Amino acid sequence: MAEIIEERPLKFTLPSRIERLADLAFNLWWVWNPEAQRLFKGIDELLWEGSYHNPVAFLRDVERSRLNAMTADPYFLDKYDRVIREFDRYMNEKDTWFSQTYPQLVNDQVAYFSFEFGLHESLMVYAGGLGILAGDHLKESSDLGIPLVGVGFVYTYGYFSQRISEDGWQHADNVPIDFDSLPLIRLLNADGEPLLVSIDLPGRKVFARIYQLNVGRVKLYLLHTNIPENGPNDRQLTDRLYISDLELRISQEILLGMGGVRALRALGYEPTAWHMNEGHSAFLTLERALEYVEKGLSFAEAVELIKKTNIFTTHTPVPAGNDEFPLWLIDKYFVQIWSDLGITRDDFINIAKVSQSWGGEAFSMPVLALKLSDFRNGVSELHGIVARKMWNFLWPDEKADQVPIGAITNGIHTETWLARQMGLLFSRYLGSDWVDHIDDPNMWAKVENIPDEEFWRVRRHLKRKLVAYTIQRARGQWQTNQRHPVQTIASGVLLDPYVLTIGFARRFATYKRADLILTDYDRLLKIVTNERRPVQFIFAGKAHPADEPGKQMIQRVYQAVKDARFGGRLVFLEDYDMNIARYLVQGVDVWLNNPRKPREASGTSGMKAALNGVLNFSILDGWWREGYNGRNGWAISENTPDAADPAEQDRLDALSLYDILENEIVPLFYDQRSADNMPVDWIARMKENIRTLAGQFSTRRMLKEYMTQMYEPAILNGIDERNQG
Repeated sequence: MAEIIEERPLKFTLPSRIERLADLAFNLWWVWNPEAQRLFKGIDELLWEGSYHNPVAFLRDVERSRLNAMTADPYFLDKYDRVIREFDRYMNEKDTWFSQTYPQLVNDQVAYFSFEFGLHESLMVYAGGLGILAGDHLKESSDLGIPLVGVGFVYTYGYFSQRISEDGWQHADNVPIDFDSLPLIRLLNADGEPLLVSIDLPGRKVFARIYQLNVGRVKLYLLHTNIPENGPNDRQLTDRLYISDLELRISQEILLGMGGVRALRALGYEPTAWHMNEGHSAFLTLERALEYVEKGLSFAEAVELIKKTNIFTTHTPVPAGNDEFPLWLIDKYFVQIWSDLGITRDDFINIAKVSQSWGGEAFSMPVLALKLSDFRNGVSELHGIVARKMWNFLWPDEKADQVPIGAITNGIHTETWLARQMGLLFSRYLGSDWVDHIDDPNMWAKVENIPDEEFWRVRRHLKRKLVAYTIQRARGQWQTNQRHPVQTIASGVLLDPYVLTIGFARRFATYKRADLILTDYDRLLKIVTNERRPVQFIFAGKAHPADEPGKQMIQRVYQAVKDARFGGRLVFLEDYDMNIARYLVQGVDVWLNNPRKPREASGTSGMKAALNGVLNFSILDGWWREGYNGRNGWAISENTPDAADPAEQDRLDALSLYDILENEIVPLFYDQRSADNMPVDWIARMKENIRTLAGQFSTRRMLKEYMTQMYEPAILNGIDERNQG
């Protein structure tokens, strides 16, 4: 392999005593280590908040006098030394779970491809749940020591910034990413020039620069095309996430799949297993087949080999949500590829051809991934059932329950989403090493040892923290002099930390039914404005810029939020991101989720809420169908038969929602109080919630299942293939 030079965009001139702050800044390990974050925050809290918790930008802008002062502060230096020791211990750890469990596989590699990675709010290369899951996947792989390498894009513009106008309409602002303010490591060749990879598109060659992002022990490589070597159109390929233009979209997916394989080869990687997180990267199967055909194998022989080491995870429970390209576009972009593969045009098209509802035909990315992978999974038990039915036509001789698509339910990276105060509570009562046993149900049973008064004190603290954040945020937006006072009220300035608070935050797609709670407006008014037992709702979320029905749903919710009759107890937090998400999943009392079943493949926001003691109130769809036990939250329409008519289903679900809210949730929170005003039955339910859900829906459990069900057998297949020459 040619020499690769790593270059940081900024070379900080830090005092020598604390110069390793730069090492922390350029490894996202700090994202899930609160003490490392507090190290930066302790230097200059206002600047830390102003940099949006980005240590690279923070160290660039902090005054030298502040840094010098820290070198004379023994308290700070003690904390600095402890954090650096822990960072070094983590990075140099050889005795990981993976090395202990799979010592024979430590020299093998899993390549993980995703269109988006949600790692931190300052890295806007994610749009929603798919990206957050991918980010958590990398973090947990690092913690477990799994030899995984990630491949994706870094975009010219972060996923859009959301503004809500006075009439409730969503406006999307594209914000350029400042590459010099991110922990992106520039990769250079031996001559000191940017390391590039190229793909062939019709009539030209397109180049992409490779950046490296360190995620603990895992390396993530991100491709970017806005470079001088490309023409104006090709520079746009990595402008934005989820481009609607079909030509740009297919070019993006060729770059991710085929270009991603070439990038790993250029970096010297020889992965033994290849994991596609959704169908966006499915063209990697063709690049891998090309490699074997160039070695003398037929396309059929190449397919048999690559299938054994390809893994595909589908997240989409409806055909319309999957990427498909018209055949004329495939003809334009792949005419040379099928020739290089030694097959005909019809043979190539038939790999992934599907019929469309209007009678035409298309080339389906998930079909390509499904047919060229031996390992396939949905992201919850119910989604596995739905996926087997949805793709049954690919295995026409099998009954639906025998279709070879399994299920590994999603999880969350515990340390990323857990409130610091809750973590300290766990350390005191679950054991100082509780983080080493996240997926052990016996460890979580110790949550019963936490005294009610301490548990409730932490929960009240987190709620006050959420309310303080929303008020501060609303005040800052008002001071721009660009907002109507009513919009300030709508932003949460009147939130009360002692009122039952329900959160609803997610992508505003129509099937998620954010406006279901508005079905009976008068009944909702009565619930919210009850003077003795008031309820407040916090909404947050973005609609895709091209999703007009989703934007209309935001507008309906926002109009209700502005209704003076609610007295400011309905709130909409605009520009939802990972930072807002943390405040919400840690600070509300109840997490509401009411998708139209079975459209929620998994969902993970409710898992994050549950980890922090927040009770879920949800449709029995996705993960909640597996998590709910009758004592750890509430199920909407638990005893309601499914209706054939979606409108009737909406009506029935809304009735169930109101009944449970009025008759169970509100009374449990307000009425059943101890002499010292603690809701003892509510606290018992919160503890049951943590006991039963925190470990089961962690990425610790999830990654171990991927290892046993997908990665290990795929790697062993790859080793056999390698040994056979």
